Amino acid sequence: MSSAFIRWAGSMVIAVSATVAVPATASAEPEPELTSIVVEDDRTRIVEVYSAAMDRDIPLRVRIPADSDASHPTLYLLNGASGGQGVATWEEQTDVGEFFADKNVNVVTPLDGAYSYYTDWVNDDPVLGRNKWTTFLTRELPPIIDDVFDTTGVNAIAGLSMSGTSVLGLAVADPELYEAVGAYSGCAETSSDIGEAYVRTVVGSRGGGDPVNMWGPYGGPGWIANDPFVNADRLRGLDLYISSATGLPGRHDRMDARSVGGDPEILMSQVISGGVIEAAVNDCTHRLAARLDELDIPAHFEFKATGTHSWGYWQDDLHKSWPMIAEAIGA
Repeated sequence: MSSAFIRWAGSMVIAVSATVAVPATASAEPEPELTSIVVEDDRTRIVEVYSAAMDRDIPLRVRIPADSDASHPTLYLLNGASGGQGVATWEEQTDVGEFFADKNVNVVTPLDGAYSYYTDWVNDDPVLGRNKWTTFLTRELPPIIDDVFDTTGVNAIAGLSMSGTSVLGLAVADPELYEAVGAYSGCAETSSDIGEAYVRTVVGSRGGGDPVNMWGPYGGPGWIANDPFVNADRLRGLDLYISSATGLPGRHDRMDARSVGGDPEILMSQVISGGVIEAAVNDCTHRLAARLDELDIPAHFEFKATGTHSWGYWQDDLHKSWPMIAEAIGA
């Protein structure tokens, strides 16, 4: 069995799992557990949690509430295709730290999962490894977060681009776990032609993985089972904020935008490639709006007249969706 102890390392506190010897049994299986906590600053912890499903430690950034004297709810905030690695992250590209500085919510962000769609893969992949993210995010991680950070056990989830699809899929997989979902610029389809093409581009072309290892043969039951559009009835009862834009250049498509950093090549890519991607996502999102309307499932859709597939607009979405999310989880 394991227990946790805390040791000081300069200005940081590090919690490390301590293993206590017990008689071995043939049926013993590894279990998810907290393996370390590093204090990054007074409000931020870098946490590692062992995932039994993936057989590795998963790093996460956890922002703790402004008020530490009471229990508070949790927002699981997912990064996009890079999975929290590199500079294309909430931390690097937005004001997420400043935004949550006065808010009473635990904000949990995985720093892993690139090109995985944060889903359970049917096979290990030679490039992207073992991915069992639905299991980790819905079953393994929440009890540990609730225990270590003394949460209320009430959750919401939000994500952008790749994870804009994933958060809807996770809510479909376990709708009882969440009270609210924020899906920013994600295509809610996986089994349609456009949805499949989008997944193949992210996983295969960008990530170098084999999408068949994710959900099985193209057009098969795995792609349908993980399609939020097809399974939209399972979103009933959740507070939903879903956004997209036309792909036309807007107020964040400028040289002085944080995501551009004065680089004309980045700006050109954001306007051209980001415009095409967002236009395709916009079509998916309009179809989802019609689908939810047919099912009589209320949702807030934010359709923007301008905007590309880029961070400035996702920062806006986080800000705009927060009042709805906060009310739903009691933050």
